[in-house]
Order: sequence, then structure tokens, then C-alpha cells
Amino acid sequence: MTTARTDAGTLGFQPRVAYFTMEIGLSDALPTYSGGLGVLAGDTLRSAADLRVPMVAVTLLHRGGYFTQTLDADGTQHDAPIQWNPGDLLTELAPRTSITLGGDEVHVRAWMCRVRGRDGFEAPVLFLDTDLPENDAAHRGITNRLYGGGDELRLQQEAVLGIGGVRMLAAMGCDRLARYHMNEGHASLLVPELARRLAAEMDAEPTDDRVREAVRDLCVFTTHTPVPAGHDRFPMPLAETMLEPAIAALLAPEPEGGTPTAPVEATPAARRGAAAMSTSAVADAARAGTLNMTLTGFELSGHINAVARRHGAVSRRMFGRADIKAITNGVHAGTWACPAMARVFDEHLPAWRDDNSELRAAVGIPADALLAAHAEAKRALVDRVNGETKAGFDADAFTIGFGRRATAYKRLTLLLSDVERLESIAGTHGTIQVVLAGKAHPKDEPGRELIAEVHRIARALAGPVRVVYLPGYDMELCGRMVAGSDIWLNTPRPPLEASGTSGMKAALNGVPNLSTLDGWWLEGCVEGVTGWAIGGDDFADPDATPPTPKRQDERHAADLYSALDEAVLPAFAEPAARWAPIMAHSIALNGAHFTTQRMVREYAGGLYF
Repeated sequence: MTTARTDAGTLGFQPRVAYFTMEIGLSDALPTYSGGLGVLAGDTLRSAADLRVPMVAVTLLHRGGYFTQTLDADGTQHDAPIQWNPGDLLTELAPRTSITLGGDEVHVRAWMCRVRGRDGFEAPVLFLDTDLPENDAAHRGITNRLYGGGDELRLQQEAVLGIGGVRMLAAMGCDRLARYHMNEGHASLLVPELARRLAAEMDAEPTDDRVREAVRDLCVFTTHTPVPAGHDRFPMPLAETMLEPAIAALLAPEPEGGTPTAPVEATPAARRGAAAMSTSAVADAARAGTLNMTLTGFELSGHINAVARRHGAVSRRMFGRADIKAITNGVHAGTWACPAMARVFDEHLPAWRDDNSELRAAVGIPADALLAAHAEAKRALVDRVNGETKAGFDADAFTIGFGRRATAYKRLTLLLSDVERLESIAGTHGTIQVVLAGKAHPKDEPGRELIAEVHRIARALAGPVRVVYLPGYDMELCGRMVAGSDIWLNTPRPPLEASGTSGMKAALNGVPNLSTLDGWWLEGCVEGVTGWAIGGDDFADPDATPPTPKRQDERHAADLYSALDEAVLPAFAEPAARWAPIMAHSIALNGAHFTTQRMVREYAGGLYF
């Protein structure tokens, strides 16, 4: 596409909702995402367009993407910037804005693409970019790499997204919105920017209660993780130096003593202590030296939600807020149903694309149709594996899929923790093939080591268990894995899984889940009907003392092997009689419900309008 300048009316409609997200996954050609958070954002925009929700998304351009992942033979991860040309895929817009960072004016432009819905309605996405000749070299690179650099660069990126995003929308004539939706705390600086702007309009101080209530009425915040590292924190002196004085004056520090940490690490007494701490204390606390972006977004958001029911309970305990609701995530059904399965749906449930709940009738689809569609998807995955490796995968052998970010709490080596037991199970039931994929953050050394450990174990295996780790986990590979695996494995350490949308994609394709009871799976698991649980619900009682990580790992590994040996593989051995009904129920009970169509309707009806 040739770059073209357009006027400020280019959106073609007056949006009522602005969806701010640091990353968005629309296609692999647009490498502006790192994983699940971004792919969820892309699915959200697709469903907003399908449902004609007047939404515009705001994100950063990320000319260098997140990173490309290559792996040595020993599993050492190498990462490098992605090369792509925005002008080939996006339209450059005429409006410009600027923000001040560290006393210097930084100019910002926007590029746009449109996400087209089922009936042609379009949801635009604005990609903010500081790579302009008016900016100095350091500032031109602010928007280059997703989650790159240290505190200074990350704060600059979040300022461009939150402050620059609000100003860009205003420059385009989109400053009378019903809601500003923050998809995580990366965009929380839009809150003081809105307070500054509304105060000027109301001829009041930004801290005036009328201004604060007006901002609350505009803001929605979605929190996505109970993992402390997922909540950005910056030194307050850096924020005060970096940001414009009018913005910095509205920031409040983290309460003295810090933010509650991951609830898995907390005793019941500590959790009760966390529950006593309200984020209203943020505004009243003496400056403690740390700016917490999640608490900044919370403070003036009228609506806060988590992304699964259990995550809502965990977040309420973690932040001591009773007002955190839960809207469980979903996936865009039309995007993630593989071609073979989509053809089956088109034949037997022709209205499923317009109304995903029609998939509830999947229990009536003939078993041979489901099995044939899955066999086609599985051959595509096996062809990919054999084309990239020398593993010699067999399209008839039982295949386990695992695709997640490589980080410690996801426990990607849990399945391989007792190789002798796994080989014994394979000796009884037949060959077991395992396909793993996922990137480790460049600075996550334990995550990088986990990838190397998988490679060490895989090299030592021989006979009935075959293990491969595919590099470059992206949307295309994810699509092949969630549709072509026989079972989708997910082993996060509860209660650290907020949602887990990869399992939803698998269920949509008739692939049962085998997962620890956390995130969405607590809502989707019907034992032996939609899949199987690993372990029990350790956190059903908030006052119970949680198991130690070591004990939890031991129990979950033992339960995982027992489930495979006693339930999963025996059912797989009877495709028509036992496996196909599980596939059908995975689609009917989970694929029909865990969609962004349902999710966006909940946002629109409960939080937006």
C-alpha cells in the first residue's frame, strides 16, 4: 500500500470508545505484538467491527517489532529486530501532535489500518510513531521496539501511548468519547492527561472532585495478570523529571510498603493485610518513590475488570478492591477456527460466524466429520514439524501441543519432569509426540534456560516419546498448533494464570484441554467432557494455606501422568465412540462461549454504554 496523507476525518465516523493497548496482534505481517495480550487486542477489534461497536484502537508502531526468535541446537535463544515497512501495510495520517519528555518536545504521527467486520463496518487502529525528522535520534527510536530498553525508554513509550494517544485523538477530532479503555497499565498516563484537559474545560483544578469524577466516568481499566512483573513500576524521580510538570503533578506514588505481590506467595494473614489496603491510599500517601502504573490507572477508572472469574477474585485480594469485576476473555471464532473445521461449521451450523453461540449445536455434528477435519489440521501441523526438524512425526500418533510464553510460572517442563514415567505411558499406549513453542523475554534468563532444558531432555529421549521445540511462535504457528494437536496442555502454577486464551482457541477447534485449574479453565472444565483437570483447586478457600511451589509441582506432575495414562489416552484409543464426543463438547460448551463476540458484548453492555 502506498503511503498517503489524509485529513482528520479519515476515520469515517465518530468513535465512542478508544481502546489503548501497548501491543496488538492483527497479522504476522504487522509484528506489533508479543503474545496473548496483543492477540487478544486484535481479536477484540475484530469482534468490535463485527458488532459495529464504534471503537478506535490506539497503540505504538514498533518498527522493530518484539523480536525474531531463533534457537541453536542446544536451545539457546537468539533474538533480533524484525524488519518490515509500515508504508507497505498502513496509511500515514496527516494530523500531528507532540508531548514533552525530559524538557524536549517530541513530535508524534499516526499510521492507520482498518479492521473490517462481517458486514463491512470498520474499526480503525492508530499506530503512534516518533520516527520523524523533527525529533532527535534518541526520540526517533522511542516507538521502535516493543517492551525494549530500560525504565527510561519504557516510561517514554508509555507516555507516548497514554498522553500522546489522547492528544492524537483530539487532533483528529475524536475528543468526545464515551470511554477510554486501558488494556493493562501501559496506557495509564492517559488518566492525568484527561484530568488536565477536563480541568481546563471546567475551569477547575485537576484535583477537584468534579474533575476526578468526570475522569472516572470516562475510564475503563482491564488488568491481565497477578504476576508482579506484569505491573510496570518506575522510580518517581524519573517520572517527575521525564514528564511534563502538569502531568507529573497529578501522579501519586505507590503506598509505602509497596504493592501486594503474587498471591501464591502470600500467607492468609498477608492476603488479609493486602485486602485492607485501598488504592485510595495512593492519593494520600507520602511520596514513597515508586510510580505503579496499574494503581495509576485504577485510581481514576470508574470500571475495573479482570479477565476471568478466578482472576477477579485474585485481583480483589491482591489490590484490596471490592469493585474489580470479571469479564472472561475470549477469542475471535472466525479467525481461529482452522479452515477444515470452519468448513464443517459452515455445513452444519451456517450461522456460526454471525452468532458464535450457534456452535452450541456442535454436539449434533457427525463424529466422522469432526474427526476428518481434525485429521486434516493435524497433518498440517505434522508437515510443519517434519519440514523444520528431523523428528519424524507420525500423523496417526497422539500429539500434545504446548504454546506459551517461556517463563517460569508457565512450567513448560512439567510434562518432562519424569521422563521414565512418560516413556512408560507411551510404551503402554503408543507413541507420544510433543510440540512446544514460545518465546522467552530477552531479559528473562530463567525462561531462556527452560527452553534450553527442553532441548536437553529432547536429545536424551529415544523410542516412544518424541519432543520438538519450534522457534518463532507467532499467530500462524499458534493456529496450526491449537488446531492440529490432539490435546492442548497448559500447566501454569495457580493462581498466576489470569486467563489463557490459547486453550480457548484449541477448544474452538475441537481439541480438548488438559490443564491446571486456573484462569478460564476453572470455568470451562467439565471433567472427561470438555477435557481434564490437572490437580485440584488449591485456591478455592482464600484462607487456606497454599502449597509450596515444590509440593505443588510434584502433585501436578503426578496428576498429569495419571490423567494421560488412565483417562486421556484410553479415550483417544476409541476415536468415534469416546474421543469425538469430547471434541464436540469442547466446541459446544467452550468454543461457543469463550469468544470475543460474547466478551465485547459484555464490555459494551456493562462498561461502555
